[in-house]
Amino acid sequence: MAKVGSYIFNAVRGGAVGTSEALPGISGGTVALIVGLYDKLIGGAGHVVSGLRLAVTDGLRGKGTARAKEEFARADWGVLLPALIGMPVFLVLAMLLIAPVLEEHTQYAYALFFGLVLASLWIPFSAAGLPWRPVHYVVGIVFAVLAFFVMSLPGANLPVNPVVIFFAASVAICALVLPGMSGSFILLTVGLYEPVLQAVREVDVAFILTFAAGAVTGLALFVKLLQYLLDNKRRITLVVLTGIMAGSLRALWPWQNEERDVVPVSDVPLTVGFMVLGFAVVAAVLVWEHRKRLQREREHGHGSALVR
Repeated sequence: MAKVGSYIFNAVRGGAVGTSEALPGISGGTVALIVGLYDKLIGGAGHVVSGLRLAVTDGLRGKGTARAKEEFARADWGVLLPALIGMPVFLVLAMLLIAPVLEEHTQYAYALFFGLVLASLWIPFSAAGLPWRPVHYVVGIVFAVLAFFVMSLPGANLPVNPVVIFFAASVAICALVLPGMSGSFILLTVGLYEPVLQAVREVDVAFILTFAAGAVTGLALFVKLLQYLLDNKRRITLVVLTGIMAGSLRALWPWQNEERDVVPVSDVPLTVGFMVLGFAVVAAVLVWEHRKRLQREREHGHGSALVR
């Protein structure tokens, strides 16, 4: 029963990431950080990509599948598989049910997620190691400005054809593993968000398969790079991710129109209330995780003392 509960919990965590990817401006990578899935997803996806590469190359050379199996085994499938099942299920449900509702209450939804992402900045900031040196702040600010600029760009309307769909999907899926960047927001920027929603509603198989092929290709190429950076250049990578997340708050500013122009503030009390609520939810999760970690450390220390 404990394992079943763990699988359900991981599926729900994956579902949270999938849900976020259906909402423009909300980063799946950020949500993965909040729910504690980020390292597992990046590491697991990296091992899967390496395993597939070894299966092909070793198979062609007649070396068997031993190395590929070893690479596959390094992924934490108890976490990865339920999460990957929950992700597309909740993504489709969010596209069909949640996204239309949020379109009617965009200002409040953006305010809620603005507070959520603002509080989430603490995760990569603290994980990068404290204290930050001046160079880290400079790098973070540079990437924050770049992200702010990208998130301020007006939307375009690219032609809807298989080539555009493939390449747009390959870029948008990278946002799934990049905290601060939203895949849906990228699709919205190139004018493919509504076509993707329509394809899902109408079960347009050709469109969906082309999009899936682009997404798999983009993920396979990008995730290995990110895995390498997190394994070998972890601190500066997290500094960059912190900057990107900070700059991406531009996409969630509640007082903007569909063209992303900033508009005069309105309905301030309720909007700010949603901001505070989003901030408080993440802050509560972080405090809870901190207390759990301290409790585990105390129990571990107590156990070590008993052994001695």
